[in-house]
Amino acid sequence: MNEEFVIGLGQQAIWVILKLAAPALIFALVVGILVSVLQAVTQIQEMTLALVPKMIAVIAALIIFGPWMIKVLTAFTMELYTNLPNYIR
Repeated sequence: MNEEFVIGLGQQAIWVILKLAAPALIFALVVGILVSVLQAVTQIQEMTLALVPKMIAVIAALIIFGPWMIKVLTAFTMELYTNLPNYIR
């Protein structure tokens, strides 16, 4: 196992993590902006009003994108297990 392989594997792992986290983070960001605009317009400064919709949005994102996330993670794991014995020498 050489340096290039380890660095490449780390880059692939970070890319997979970013792809898996992106849908939930984007949903939370959009809902957070909408709630912030709503709070600014109505001048309601309730903390639970900001938290609960974000939690619901993240759960919805996980339900919607869950199968895709599992597919991406499974493909990465299968590629790792398939190619790892070739580099361990």
